[in-house]
Amino acid sequence: MPVHQLPDLIRFARHNSPYYAALYASLPPGAERLTDLPVIDQGEFWQANTLENNRVLTEPLKEAVVFKTGGTSGAPKFSCYTREEWQEFVTAFGHGMTEAGLRPGHRVADLFYAGELYASFLFILDSLANAPVANVRLPIGGAAPLESTVTTLQDFAVQVVAGTPTTLCRLADHLVSTGTQLPSMELVLFGGEALFDDQRRLLAAAFPNAEARSLGYASVDAGLLGCPVPGPDARVHRAFTPHSVVEILDETTGEPITEAGRPGRVVVTSLFRRLMPIIRYPAGDRAEWTDPEAGHFRILGRADEGVRVGPVSLYSQDAQDAVGQADTDGRITGMQLVVRRWDGRDGLVLRLATAPGDDDPAELAVLAKAVVTGLEDARPLYPDSVRTGFVHPLAVEWVHHRDLVVNTRSGKLVRVVDERPTA
Repeated sequence: MPVHQLPDLIRFARHNSPYYAALYASLPPGAERLTDLPVIDQGEFWQANTLENNRVLTEPLKEAVVFKTGGTSGAPKFSCYTREEWQEFVTAFGHGMTEAGLRPGHRVADLFYAGELYASFLFILDSLANAPVANVRLPIGGAAPLESTVTTLQDFAVQVVAGTPTTLCRLADHLVSTGTQLPSMELVLFGGEALFDDQRRLLAAAFPNAEARSLGYASVDAGLLGCPVPGPDARVHRAFTPHSVVEILDETTGEPITEAGRPGRVVVTSLFRRLMPIIRYPAGDRAEWTDPEAGHFRILGRADEGVRVGPVSLYSQDAQDAVGQADTDGRITGMQLVVRRWDGRDGLVLRLATAPGDDDPAELAVLAKAVVTGLEDARPLYPDSVRTGFVHPLAVEWVHHRDLVVNTRSGKLVRVVDERPTA
């Protein structure tokens, strides 16, 4: 599958996708630079990208692989790839895994999750199969019993294990609690979440000879985002040129950032996808350039579009919907999602603002319980993760509107406040 030239991709999307035709309707026919185009509004994009009467796809769904991606309650999101596009996706990512340290002959255990239309397990397995170096693939999966997983890792003297930090740390905790180490392990490849210092210490206790590295930066909706850059900072990646174009945009003005060290939100354009075009799509993360000329950037955490709490993806709209359903009297005047980390686990705090004088503890406790219940009903993976010990229970912090964090430059509300120290 060839990588398309940007002007050709723009023309194709305008001509074949009703969504892009409407989005670009006011643009001149010759608009062919990214800066000529608006950034996609995720809400509008997914309202148009439905199972029936789809307005985003450029042709009827007749040959594709379909995966589920994170989304708001009641509106699951699906991403589609043709056979050729998927092959291009996994081949490019597989080449990038050599930058993460994959070497010829490595025995690799895939501990990502499979089924229910989720992509990560198959994506990593196919990427390994299309990597430029020979390797032995062990498709264990993240839901396998820890005891049998350890047995397989020992029997095959596995050298590389790949999974989310939550899954890898659950395995490491099991090993440490049973007094077991896996000295054969050389690489612990993580993806899907940030890796924190306390998690690194736990992984080192279980895998004393292994180095923890990012296996790459990608998502099933946005596609290829970043290839690992060897070095001491696992957050640093580079764009998958020529397959995708990564932009970092100012969070207030929307203008592209070109200098190093200035944070902004990540926007991606995929140059190998035509069935479901991705052109200036917000990836949901914040980043900063570390070497703009080389295309190296450091991932700084989630942006307003969403937040990752342990293994759970939440969107600010999820919380807004829960507040709207619970707060029938309109007492809540503002809301922020605050992510913190303590005792080795992530936790989400709903910071809710009320008007001055509206501070009856009993009434606010009832309202807080209703909001939490609504959000847990909308995102059942969160209470499931609480029960398994992956995250702290949802909490509510009552404040007044003046206490909410705002952007110092624009005065706009910061919807997601990530207070976790990343490493």
